[in-house]
Amino acid sequence: MYESDTWALVLAAGDSGRRYDGSLLEAALGHADVVAGSNRTSVVLDEQHREWWQASLGFLPPANVIVQPRNRGTANAILLPLLHIIEREPEANIVLLPCDRPLCPEAILAGALHKAVEQLPWRLAEIVLLGIQPEEGEPELGYIIPGSGDGKGALTVGCFIEKPPPAVAGQLIRVGALWNAFIAVSSAQGLLALFKARIPEIVRSMRMAVKRDLDSNAAAASTVKLFEQLPTIDFARDILPGQQRHLRVLPVPRSEPLVAPVVLSHCV
Repeated sequence: MYESDTWALVLAAGDSGRRYDGSLLEAALGHADVVAGSNRTSVVLDEQHREWWQASLGFLPPANVIVQPRNRGTANAILLPLLHIIEREPEANIVLLPCDRPLCPEAILAGALHKAVEQLPWRLAEIVLLGIQPEEGEPELGYIIPGSGDGKGALTVGCFIEKPPPAVAGQLIRVGALWNAFIAVSSAQGLLALFKARIPEIVRSMRMAVKRDLDSNAAAASTVKLFEQLPTIDFARDILPGQQRHLRVLPVPRSEPLVAPVVLSHCV
């Protein structure tokens, strides 16, 4: 059963858009359906890939398909549909889902998504990230160094390490680091607060552009003009670091039942 205020935000644009893959989009939409259903699934895609995705998204309400005029990084690609959702449902909860290769079985991921959403009523200002418990070092992935338990079923976040060399990846595994699945669960306002803390001027400009486009009920002229001027901003690299007090990580097993995670006192 879906929570009535939960939206799934599927990221198929930004840096992910450079490697557009219909099967990955289909998988992400399947995960979205688990927590939100099609009426509350919003997908952001790149204009340049329209010929590849347009025919496959006819089951979604047209207002839920958000087209990014230009690739300006994952942060801008997330902020744009987030603001569209907030305009429609300010108190929504958000499940952010990337179009990326799966890091654990679908059934395990579905259970973790439901668990994270269930925690949101007492995490109004916190963002829950899913951290996959790795079985081997993977230098092409990002890692989360977890901290102590927060008493609510998740761990605090120590720091992030992006795509470490193989030797460092192996060391991270040995000390209990988690793969960053790039899946975040939060209230819409809590997620927006992260952006306001890092890029307040862009948030204001994009919010005005979205409002103008929605009020005019026409083509997204204001959004197109804004994206011509925006800098490229990465969500994992430029938005999340330094905001650990608002972040929590939920460890997710790849195949076995969840075991007690190693608690780290420092970052590697």
